[in-house]
Amino acid sequence: MKPAVYWLILFGVLLAGVVSAEPGQKQTAANSSAVAGTAAVDAHPILVELFTSEGCSSCPPADALLEKMDRPTAIPGAQFVVLSEHVDYWDHDGWKDPHSSGALTERQNEYVQELRLKTAYTPQFIVDGTSEVRANDGQAANKVFQEAVSAAKIPVRIGEVSIDPGNPSVVRARIEVDGESDSRNADVYVAVALDRVESQVLHGENGGKHLAHVAVVVQLTKVGKLAKGKNFAETVQLKIKPAVDPKNVRIVAFVQESGPGKVLGAALRRPTS
Repeated sequence: MKPAVYWLILFGVLLAGVVSAEPGQKQTAANSSAVAGTAAVDAHPILVELFTSEGCSSCPPADALLEKMDRPTAIPGAQFVVLSEHVDYWDHDGWKDPHSSGALTERQNEYVQELRLKTAYTPQFIVDGTSEVRANDGQAANKVFQEAVSAAKIPVRIGEVSIDPGNPSVVRARIEVDGESDSRNADVYVAVALDRVESQVLHGENGGKHLAHVAVVVQLTKVGKLAKGKNFAETVQLKIKPAVDPKNVRIVAFVQESGPGKVLGAALRRPTS
């Protein structure tokens, strides 16, 4: 089967049972082993960021699509590394999204500027830091995913992720990046995300609905820089809120050109204890 057809069928499968939605009108200025806790070493990572909000009536179908992407796929050697990034510009329209962040709104606006998009909106998918994907445009999505799966990536590894027994709000992770063969400078990011959260929305456009989300970003931190032709290795310490269940946490590390620009590599892992 030709890759183009393969990816078009994949996206069609992902969309099966999910109602395609037009983007919301609110705007701003401006591998099977993943189930066990870590991606396979030889998996080809594709970072998918979804900018979303519980206050946006067009977002639940996109949230459902992201959840489908988060499952192991039948695509040999490929793995979606997904992040649900909740923006805050819907928070004044009847419902304050408990997962929203001004920092994530700023990240979305940086993408709008860097990629020369018309505007920020929800739901908005960004793939590998370089392309916007609309869930209701299968042909365009097919092209983006073809490019993503064929793009060379820098190996990123997350060593054992552990919770400090004496302080369960502290997560430690070893991040390693093989950059010797790459001639680009880049930033190293680590995201702490909740595997799954559910909300009963009381007001706003989704008032009365029970919503579910995966890979909800609660912290996104630039932990260092990858110098061209060099490797990166550092143990990072991340904080989570005391109320967060460590068993419901995942760590995503990715390397991205400044801008934000192209994602050069990514990995995910869950704590072991």
